[in-house]
Amino acid sequence: MITIERVPWDDPRGEALRARMDEEMHERYGSANGDEDPAVTAERNRSLAVDPAKVITSLLAIDEDGTPLGHIAVRWLGDDVELKRLIVVAAARGKGAATALLTESEQVGREQGARRLILQTGDRQPEAVALYEKTGWDRIPVYAPYAATMPWSFCFEKAL
Repeated sequence: MITIERVPWDDPRGEALRARMDEEMHERYGSANGDEDPAVTAERNRSLAVDPAKVITSLLAIDEDGTPLGHIAVRWLGDDVELKRLIVVAAARGKGAATALLTESEQVGREQGARRLILQTGDRQPEAVALYEKTGWDRIPVYAPYAATMPWSFCFEKAL
């Protein structure tokens, strides 16, 4: 049984899961190309950063023995509610944690009065793309702040 907890951005369990995600994304995408303009790299890093003041809540998927299995943050991006930093630990993938996190994220969005949720993922995350398509998300054009520095992004929305 998976339960979902709403926690602050700085919850240590969430921080640990986000650190795991950073490691996995580094494996998938590598570090910035040494030939890349440092201004582009800096702008990408700014685009990917999460301002804790804009986070509505972080959500943790917890198994029956209290182990955190997954994380997602729900934040304001301008007038939109955006999902950030979805990760499920490898051993728990395919067991419903990501779907439970997305479902609770939709509830948070409704509570905030959002008409839709948006999110961005990358081209080297086919599992994420398949999850979003399976759970009713629609592809949309790459939006700011990702369009300028991550044109390989795939962006999605889900009407609430």
